[in-house]
Amino acid sequence: MATVVFAKAFRRHVECPDELVTGSSLREVMEGYFVMHPGTRSYVLDELGAVRKHVTVFLNSNQISDRRHLTDALGPNDTVHVFQALSGG
Repeated sequence: MATVVFAKAFRRHVECPDELVTGSSLREVMEGYFVMHPGTRSYVLDELGAVRKHVTVFLNSNQISDRRHLTDALGPNDTVHVFQALSGG
């Protein structure tokens, strides 16, 4: 099981507690999380199912490589961190 952790900034908008979720890919884990907390889907994914432009997802300490299909492989003790990305200048 992987642990999904949302940054505190998201908690102002939607309920998103830390959860243990079963899955072998990032897509499977995130879909499992969305089943438990459906309100989070639209904050993380766009209408095509890709990670939104202003959201950053890390697998352990590495930024994910596939923002569109979420194919990154997960191990049983991995942690998925979801952050709001900063932009601007």
